[in-house]
Amino acid sequence: MRLLLDTHIALWAIVDDPRLPEVAAALIRDETNDIIVSAASIWEIAIKHRLARGGPGDMPVSGAEARRYFEQAGYALLSISADHAAAIDGLPPIHGDPFDRMLIAQALHEPLRLLTHDRALAGYGEMVLLC
Repeated sequence: MRLLLDTHIALWAIVDDPRLPEVAAALIRDETNDIIVSAASIWEIAIKHRLARGGPGDMPVSGAEARRYFEQAGYALLSISADHAAAIDGLPPIHGDPFDRMLIAQALHEPLRLLTHDRALAGYGEMVLLC
């Protein structure tokens, strides 16, 4: 299965955060799955780490550190294409977060399964794996 990790799932996986659901950890460890992280997640981490608005440990690494950790973990990195950006036009307004909307657009376009803990994203259909 080709899994696109949402930002928090990806972040929790690389920093060994106890908030990573065991179901997600098992899917990530499963060598038959391709694990993919979007440039949108690295962008989100970079912005939120710099702003330091979240609670303690919300964005514990910079965007550059996250990218390096994702690569070391063997995750494939997915760039944002013009097709991905244009695909946002067709999304229903279920979720307002621009980073999450990009992840949904990428998952639909590629196609990929989006692994997330955000229940609101489940409204986008069966390509969303809720953990």
